[in-house]
Amino acid sequence: MVDGQVLVLNKSWVAVNVAPVRRAIALLYQDLARAVHPDDYSLYDFDDWCELSKLRSEGRFLHTPSLRVRIPEVILLNGFNGFFHKEVRFSRRNIFERDKNTCQYCGAKFAKSDLTIDHVVPRSKGGYDSWGNLVLACVKCNVRKGNRTPKESGMPLIRRPVKPHWLPTLGARMPTSRITSWQRFLDAAYWDVELRE
Repeated sequence: MVDGQVLVLNKSWVAVNVAPVRRAIALLYQDLARAVHPDDYSLYDFDDWCELSKLRSEGRFLHTPSLRVRIPEVILLNGFNGFFHKEVRFSRRNIFERDKNTCQYCGAKFAKSDLTIDHVVPRSKGGYDSWGNLVLACVKCNVRKGNRTPKESGMPLIRRPVKPHWLPTLGARMPTSRITSWQRFLDAAYWDVELRE
């Protein structure tokens, strides 16, 4: 099984997706994308990438009965110049991810098991489940705040809760094994989104 992810760029060299290795290789093989060399950003079709792979010993490789193909870190789509608009899914896990296991009242970081999800505006006062109304709170702060708003309890939030924008325009999180060749494109995507918002 092939593990890992590949950054996908549109024709304008803007990051638009993160694809599994299998999908990225399929796009390259079907001539729907070209591999981007991580050192000089030159482009390679599938056959040329296979030839280049023979000359390389470092990196991640896909092995078939007849080929040893270096897994590209970044691919460029040949015919797509738009964006994939993916929404960050509203979920318990993503609230923990957004708030980075940090109590939004006292600012201390805790183990996941020592945190609760708090309604900024309690349900009894018209609050509902949304990105802007749910935050992580440690048990002590949650008990102290009780069934009150932050203002009523004298407990201001350290950060206003908002819908997250991970890997702007991608709707995906950066892999834990950061790939440096991605950084140039992700920084550009970040500033492009910031300027358009």
